[in-house]
Amino acid sequence: MEGVRRLSDSKHRSAKLHGDRPAASSERGYLDRKELAASAFERTRMPMLVTDAQQPDFPIVLANQAFLNLTGYSAEEVVGRNCRFLQGQGTSPAAIAEIRFALAHEREANVELLNYRKDGSAFWNQLHLSPIRDDDGRLFYYFGSQIDVTEYRKVQYLEATEHRLLKEVDHRAKNVLAVVEGIVRLSRSDDAALYAASIQQRIQALSHAHALLAERGWQEIELGEIIKRQVETFASERVSMEGPEILVPAAIVQPLALVVHELLINAAVHGSLSAPSGQLNIHWQKVPGQGGFKLRWQETGGRPPSSHRQPGFGTAMVGAMIEKQLLGKVDREWSDDGVVVDIVVPMDS
Repeated sequence: MEGVRRLSDSKHRSAKLHGDRPAASSERGYLDRKELAASAFERTRMPMLVTDAQQPDFPIVLANQAFLNLTGYSAEEVVGRNCRFLQGQGTSPAAIAEIRFALAHEREANVELLNYRKDGSAFWNQLHLSPIRDDDGRLFYYFGSQIDVTEYRKVQYLEATEHRLLKEVDHRAKNVLAVVEGIVRLSRSDDAALYAASIQQRIQALSHAHALLAERGWQEIELGEIIKRQVETFASERVSMEGPEILVPAAIVQPLALVVHELLINAAVHGSLSAPSGQLNIHWQKVPGQGGFKLRWQETGGRPPSSHRQPGFGTAMVGAMIEKQLLGKVDREWSDDGVVVDIVVPMDS
């Protein structure tokens, strides 16, 4: 009760706050209420303090035991000081400014800020400030209550993190499911075994892209790495690749990988890789003046172009993935020497 006694020593301040009191029984009741209030202030488990608004810098005149327990300071170390000793490096300047504004304008304030105990450990403090006035409305004290909301903050952070994670998982799952849906819908064959095999191959290509994303922490992937991962499954020395480093957003890695897979399958079954002398050159570059890239797929020395000019097993898949999933465009040009496929994919700069 030492901190409480500091205020009761100032009898003139009490008179200003409460005015003259009648003697006899009413005076006894007043004193009882005073003692009751002082006892409640000291015994409550909520940290509380009172500062003197009539003195410069609002020094603390009362601090209950709960406040001392929370901060680790003794009454002698607290009384007479401004509350700013609880502030530290991580305390928000905006929160401090809000407190100063409330004090300067004699208003209430509710502020959440980072404070520090005597041992240097930090805690999140939900601070409530309220002015105490006399009967004439003059400000004499400021009452402050504190709530340690550190654990609540941790729970909030964990919930927010979990929410972001679930949203990201949901987003990724929808992306994958959209690609799988396209695979199932666009794959066609009258032969059940051939249909099953084509689905399996496409899902496997998707899994290669998924593994690459997992390895990179679902961050941007270099375009050459995406193409290389699909080409590796063919182990062909007749495939050349060249282009600058271009980072592709994680959201379009899987549909892009599937497009490359479909073009490779078409080249292996109908195009340049189906003939002993065929060659495949894959070149990419940034689109000048805007985000995105252009990929040129050039096949030479394969079968006669008439054998794969018509929409084949994967042509519809490629077109749908580029236009619907990648929001890009594709152009094909056949010649006696082979085929050139130009793909433009927009990306945010």
